[in-house]
Amino acid sequence: MKAMLPLFCRPLGYVILLVSLFLPFMMVMQGAITDSNLLFYKECIKLLMMVGALMILMALTKNESEETEAIRIEAMRNAVFITIAVIFGTMLYRVSKGDLVTVDTSSFLSFLIIHVICLEFGLKKAAVDRFFKR
Repeated sequence: MKAMLPLFCRPLGYVILLVSLFLPFMMVMQGAITDSNLLFYKECIKLLMMVGALMILMALTKNESEETEAIRIEAMRNAVFITIAVIFGTMLYRVSKGDLVTVDTSSFLSFLIIHVICLEFGLKKAAVDRFFKR
């Protein structure tokens, strides 16, 4: 999987993730989030997190090579497997609890975050392997 965004989008994606993580708390303290607009802000924050994660995944790295592309593909495969396991586990939990009301709408966001974690782990592992091969 080739990178589609320039190099600066990678740190910008992390900044967007950090902002979207702390923005809801700051908005609650300011009184901007109420019961009537909670759903709107919740979905907007999810979209911000998705944009940040996609920016991290699709941005070039400093030493972009075919190895990096292979790591991206492997991270995608691992993220799909882990996400399916997590979603299946939560579904089993809801069935065992008898919960008919709760609906999970953040599976894609969970997938993206797991994908970012797998990608970062793969890139760091490859760097360590290169370091110790010398």
